[in-house]
Amino acid sequence: MMSEEINQISTKEILDKEFKTSMRGYNQEEVDAFLDIIIKDYEAFLNHIEKLEQDNSRLRKQSEQTRSRPVTSNHQVNYDILKRLSNLEKAVFGKKYADS
Repeated sequence: MMSEEINQISTKEILDKEFKTSMRGYNQEEVDAFLDIIIKDYEAFLNHIEKLEQDNSRLRKQSEQTRSRPVTSNHQVNYDILKRLSNLEKAVFGKKYADS
């Protein structure tokens, strides 16, 4: 569905990423904790995107089905309702009401 591929790295690649350490390097535990947060967010975003794509697909199908149905004009519907109402009035009140 998407025009650009945004999933360039997987959550496993984030988890397995090794960083070189140096004398004044980063604290490995802080980096790991931060990467854990990134992994959770990344998975949540991927799940959300998948759900939105499914919703989009479902709504497109509904839209196509709605467009393919024959359209009845409101005038025709109103006429049919008035005709039914008139027939109902005749049935309930008799011919006397219909003539007046």
